[in-house]
Amino acid sequence: MKLFLDTADPKEIAKWAETGLVDGVTTNPSLAAKNGMDYVESLKEICASVAGPVSAEVLATDTKGMLAEAKVFAKIAKNIAIKVPLTWDGLAACRALRGDGLMVNVTLCFSPVQAMMAAKAGASFISPFIGRLDDAGQDGMDLIREIRAIYDNYGYETQVLAASIRGVPHIRNCALAGADIATVPVDVFKSLLNHPLTDKGLAAFLADAKKAGVRIRDE
Repeated sequence: MKLFLDTADPKEIAKWAETGLVDGVTTNPSLAAKNGMDYVESLKEICASVAGPVSAEVLATDTKGMLAEAKVFAKIAKNIAIKVPLTWDGLAACRALRGDGLMVNVTLCFSPVQAMMAAKAGASFISPFIGRLDDAGQDGMDLIREIRAIYDNYGYETQVLAASIRGVPHIRNCALAGADIATVPVDVFKSLLNHPLTDKGLAAFLADAKKAGVRIRDE
């Protein structure tokens, strides 16, 4: 499963991209505003440090407006994916943008039928918001599993990009359910390797080596 960072902070993205484990980025204007940055300028910096898809979200709610904003984003870099909402106008924009050869991320998906419609419109990515479904008393992972089944049934090439990730258990469950991608807040990404037994085992290993006087030298 690919991992995207869900942030618009160019410095954080550049730092974690150096690990080679960041496959892409999802952003929105609100995330950029938290960093006090102009959205377009932040996207330019992000695309310079990440080779994978970088989702840039439109603000317009009508098809014409979305297409106009998409033109601005498309000039930034070849790895920009235009993020549009899962509405009739959004899907119309999606089809038009895909016809122009641009990647499109259809966001705010909360049902498998919505996901099917986005795939029919040619979406490159569908973003089901599992955390928000959990908050509403539903099981967000059920949505991932149902979308995966529908896409596999009919050969849709749209990638399932799990969004609204709240913690490491969501990452595990998304991988088990067959999501293609999970977009992860930086704090969750940082915690992916955490396990108390790893820390305990490393501490014991180093203590044993020190006690035995073991050293590794280049003779």
